[in-house]
Parts: sequence; C-alpha cells; structure tokens
Amino acid sequence: MSLARITSRALAGTDAPEVTVEVHLANGLPSLTLVGLPDTEVKESRERVRAAIQLAGFEFPNRRVTINLAPADLPKDSGRFDLPIALGILAASGQLSAQHLARHEFVGELALNGELRPIRGALLMAMAATRAGRTLVLPRASAGEAALWPQASLAQADSLQAVCAMLNGQARLEAPEPPPPALAPDYPDLSDLKGQLTARRALEIAAAGRHSLLLSGPPGTGKSMLATRLPGILPAMSETEALEVASVRSLASGGLDPTQFWTRPYRAPHHSASAAALVGGGGQPRPGEVSLALHGVLFLDELPEFERKTLDMLREPLETGRVTISRAARQVDFPARFQLVAAMNPCPCGYHGHPSGRCRCTPEQISRYRGKISGPLLDRIDMRVEVPSLPAQDLLRAAPGEPSARVRERVETAFSIQLARQGVANALLDGATLDDIARPDAEGAALAAQAIERFHLSGRAYHRILRLARTIADLEASAAVNARHIAEAIQYRRGL
Repeated sequence: MSLARITSRALAGTDAPEVTVEVHLANGLPSLTLVGLPDTEVKESRERVRAAIQLAGFEFPNRRVTINLAPADLPKDSGRFDLPIALGILAASGQLSAQHLARHEFVGELALNGELRPIRGALLMAMAATRAGRTLVLPRASAGEAALWPQASLAQADSLQAVCAMLNGQARLEAPEPPPPALAPDYPDLSDLKGQLTARRALEIAAAGRHSLLLSGPPGTGKSMLATRLPGILPAMSETEALEVASVRSLASGGLDPTQFWTRPYRAPHHSASAAALVGGGGQPRPGEVSLALHGVLFLDELPEFERKTLDMLREPLETGRVTISRAARQVDFPARFQLVAAMNPCPCGYHGHPSGRCRCTPEQISRYRGKISGPLLDRIDMRVEVPSLPAQDLLRAAPGEPSARVRERVETAFSIQLARQGVANALLDGATLDDIARPDAEGAALAAQAIERFHLSGRAYHRILRLARTIADLEASAAVNARHIAEAIQYRRGL
C-alpha cells in the first residue's frame, strides 16, 4: 500500500486532541514533505525518523514521501510525532503490517538509533485514548505517568524495533506495572516556628477556608517559614484533585513524578519571573506557575520586587480559578485554583518600625515601595498579617510551637463542615449563597457597617470579610457568625 494512517495525540491546554498522521508514497524525485501546521521540533523529525528507520534495520523508501498531520489547523509541537511518522512510512512502504494500526495510538520521540525517549503530557494522552477505546503505545519512560489513570489501556516500548515487532506479530509489548504507592507527603512542620502566635492563627484560618494571605514584616521574622508550612496543614487532596494536579504537572518540562501523586504543589517563583512564566504563555502555550500550583500554594516572596504588570495578571485567576491564553488563531484554558501566600518587607530597607530604629527610609520611599502593589490586587487578598521581630527572650526560651498534625486536625474538621454545607471552601463562596451562609447577627452587622465606613471598604472587601468570618466560625464549630468573628476578620483586612 502507498497510503497509511496512524493515530496520535497533540496537546492543547489540558486537552489531548486526536491527530491523524497520513503518509503517502508517490513516484518522483526522492523527498520528504511534512504539512499540517508543524512547528520547528516536528519539522526536525524528518532527520530523526530517517536515521531511526535505517539504524533499526529497515529501508527508508527512495520515493516522494508526503506526511500530513490532520487536522491541519491544529498546531503540532514537540517530538512526540516521531514514532507515528516512522510507523506510517514503514506501513506505506509495505515493511510493516497495517492490520493492528487502527486499534492503537502511538506517541514517542525517536533517538537516532531508534530508541524511544519520554514525552510530555502522557497522562492526558492516556485519558484521551481510553475515551476513544484504543490502546496507547508510548515510551517506557513515560508509561509510569500514564498508568496513574487506572482505566488506561497501555503498551510500553523501548524502541522503534519493539513496536514494529508487535505490529508484525513477532512479539508482544508489556503493559506498564501499576505505579508504586505514592509517598506520604513530607511537609515542613509548624513546630519549627517559635512565637508569632498571630501569624500562626492567620495561617490556620487561611488553610481552613483556602484564603489568600499577605505576610509583612522585617527580614528574618519567619514569613517564608510560615509559607512553606501551609501545605502541611491543608486537608489531604481528593483523588479528583490529585488527578487534576498530575495532569497539569505532566505538561511541565520536568514531567511528573508518580511518587508525588498525593503531594500538594508548592511553587515559589523568583521575583524576576516573567508574565509568561507566572501565568503561562509561549508560542505553543504552556501552563505557568499559577497553574502548576493548582490545589496547592503559590508563594511570592518579596512581592513588591515583582513587576507591577506581572502581578496584576494574578487578578483574574484569583477570581475565576482559570487562565485563558489567547493567540491569533485560538484560545487555551488552564486551571489555576491556587492559594496565594505573599510576603513583603514594610519598606525598601526592611526595618520600618523595627525596635532597633535602623530604618532610614523616607516616607516617599516607603510610599513608592508599597505602591508597587496595585490596589485592585490588594483588594483580592483576603488577609494581611504583620510578622514582627521577636524579642530575644522569645527566641532563646520559647518552647517548640504546636505541630502541624494537631493544627491540620482542626483545619480538616472545619473544612469538612464547609463541604457538607455548601460543597466548596469558604473562599469560593459568592452571591446569594454567601449571604445565606455567612449572614452575621445584628451586632456583627453593625460592626461590619462601621468598618465599611471607617476603612472605605469596597463591596469585594466586605464579601471577603464575611468569608473570613464564616471560616473563623467554622473553626469554632459555630453555626452562627457573630460580632467576635466579624471583629477578627476585620482585623485581618484592616491593613489592606
């Protein structure tokens, strides 16, 4: 036969659309033409495939070869199409049986000697192939990731020769072993932190209701320590959340480690990160830090040192939990339901208000420094907490703090109350549901009205106070939101 069709998969956001690799051999001057909107990596497959076919012991056809990647309007990237292109050439030239091609999908990058190298997005492709009722053939190095999808039908291979032997009926490909049990998450413990009772209380509230948090204080007071210990007091991920996290991790350049399946993401990009690195982007859009932190924590240290334009790009994902990256021809959506924790110094030198009196920053410098964070972004952060420097006696004599395990028990109890009541965390409440669930009593409503007038709070800020108060009440297992809960919630909003 002079025409062969092989099924493969592309990546578009968190989808893995089907791609048909069509290979046609015709008479004429020997050539290889690749069409169907391939990018540079895919175009370079011509040389990899030619060498892999010849070094695997097959003959590269001395004819005019045309390869079409359909649909033509879907961009194709990376080397995952090497294997289906090679199989299509061999099938079209009669060196490979086409009997079993329709029941399989193929992905894999080829080395020059025919070995298969790992690919990105193996888990997403396994899910899509399962829905299509086909068996996915992929490199052994990526099979463990794909096997995280329990319903997947998979076959792993080490080389082009092994795949060809299977299709010619000369050998069988193994299904990957079930992934090893994921390791129990190992997070830093809160007991390492001495003092800072107010900040610890705020961290517990943030964990219980999935609220965003801004920590402000001089250098060395424990802001980063608090942030790194937040994942350890969050409720355990559900299987659905873990699969969503794994799907996004599989798109990252570093790939997915199956042993970290139950570990909540913790991402801490440097303040020099670009907008594309933070929210996602690129010619072939990839997820940014806000998506890689899905169902976990995004920690932005030295918040005012980030570019203001970059920070303002967080406003939409903080509200919607998604990022939409638009290009001329298409749009790509990535999930971005993360918990933001940010840290900053009170002034450029970091010692404004410090007991030592070391700060020499002028009011104008302090105002300019704090003004790098826009008002609309600050308005979307639920809590602002001062983390002061500790007196010497607290540092030297303070007993170890409460361990994470004990705090997590209270957080899980409060979170289970929220799930039973409204099905989502308090931070996601909105509209009529928020009014019904978090309506304060008469004294609490009067206190909230005073706060709105005194601190000139926006409607968004008032709703965030209600959500915070509802979480504080849940930590006390209180069905009603009273003035004490409102007062504590206002305290965490006052600095904003």
